Amino acid sequence: MQKRVLSNGITLSQKTATIKVGATKQVTVSANPTNASDASDVVSATTFSSSNEPVATVKNDGTITGVTVGSATITATSGAFTAEVAVTVTE
Repeated sequence: MQKRVLSNGITLSQKTATIKVGATKQVTVSANPTNASDASDVVSATTFSSSNEPVATVKNDGTITGVTVGSATITATSGAFTAEVAVTVTE
């Protein structure tokens, strides 16, 4: 009998991103380990938030939009798991 492996965290597709004002970039989330039995549930439960919405906004599919020059941290949350990407918006 194979042992069930549960997720122990989440990872984003990148840790930093630089985008231009008006541009978008999508980050994707994966469960750790990727073969965890609950990986799809962990990924589908993920929500995103921006620490500085006047600079960068984020949709729940991980699409970040540069609003004005500055920096923001985008946080992905799934249950108790979090991961971040540092975003710099340029002209």
